[in-house]
Amino acid sequence: MKHSRRNKKHHFRLLGLLSRIKGIPDAVRFHHNRVFLLPHGGDFFPALFQAVAAATTTICAEFYMIRPDDTGQAFARALQEAASRGLEVSLIYDAIGCFDTPSSYFQQLQAAGVHCLPFNKPAFSKIHWLDIRDHRKMVVIDGTTAFLGGLNVGDEYSGFGESFERWRDVGIRLDGPAAGELQRLFRQTWSQEQGIDSSIRVDSPPMPAGDADVIIVNGSPHHTRSVIRNSFRLAMAGAVHNIRIITPYFVPGPRVVRSLLRAVKRGAIVRMILPSISDVPLIQTMSRAYLKPLLEAGVEIFERQGTILHAKVMLIDDRWVTLGSANLDFRSFHRNYEINVIIDSHAFGAQMVALFNEELEKSWCLTLSDNARRSWFERLLEWLLTPWSRFL
Repeated sequence: MKHSRRNKKHHFRLLGLLSRIKGIPDAVRFHHNRVFLLPHGGDFFPALFQAVAAATTTICAEFYMIRPDDTGQAFARALQEAASRGLEVSLIYDAIGCFDTPSSYFQQLQAAGVHCLPFNKPAFSKIHWLDIRDHRKMVVIDGTTAFLGGLNVGDEYSGFGESFERWRDVGIRLDGPAAGELQRLFRQTWSQEQGIDSSIRVDSPPMPAGDADVIIVNGSPHHTRSVIRNSFRLAMAGAVHNIRIITPYFVPGPRVVRSLLRAVKRGAIVRMILPSISDVPLIQTMSRAYLKPLLEAGVEIFERQGTILHAKVMLIDDRWVTLGSANLDFRSFHRNYEINVIIDSHAFGAQMVALFNEELEKSWCLTLSDNARRSWFERLLEWLLTPWSRFL
């Protein structure tokens, strides 16, 4: 009974902390959602294509990177077929993220009836704005179903994460009122980028679908204080028992480090899984500078072996899950448009605990002595790159 009262008290404490995010217009809470874990890219894309094939009114897709490989071609065919059925199909893609994707890819989509919009296309008139990118990864179907996570559209994201050609990533399917809000945010981005009122259809709110509460955290470089970073820190501040983190790019800055250290002092067990090999080696080098105080405080840090880690997940006390496009780095905090969701669900939390434990079995524990064995060249790079951490 005493344990139950303590858990209930902790639950309301965490709710109170997260309500401080709710007070920001770009963090919105929705009840009665269903959330389905898609633990690998090999699960995510087949489920996405099946849902697109069953769509009846609208499809809104937004991705940082779309490659013209087999997965990218399958994605294009799915959108084209939906447009051919008379659906309103719209795609926002980041102009820099898709720099290597030939313009013919998007021209063919346009010719098939898919409305395509490049985000922040390079131009001399806004060179000072060039660094702002759309890093979101989501698809909203009929305003009732959404797919999101850390996955871009490409072959490396579409497998089961056990080779360096098929990366380790995680996604979800979300049914319920939160999907309607994601569709609204898509429409808002479309309008802002075009500089005019969007004509994209917004579907009616769906009926309640499940028992998961979802907070949508809409990150933007326009915020004076980072909503994304605040959402991470407030969730960490509410942790009593444990914090589990999976992240590919860990350049969190001192505030997030302090939040983790405070959690350890309160008695929470903090475990992190980072990549052993990164697709952005400079960021991995920079992340080492933040690990020493965490290791000294007792934070358990592991490095995922056998593949490139790209998943972005944080789990608080086996119940609260933060998942989406944002990394624990300055770029996600201050320079990118990002979408995260915070999911309050015992059942979904249990699935994420199982996923985290599976990843631990494929990871090696990093020790203080391991971290101290960095070469003088790595330490020099850390020192040189620190002033640029906001932009990498």
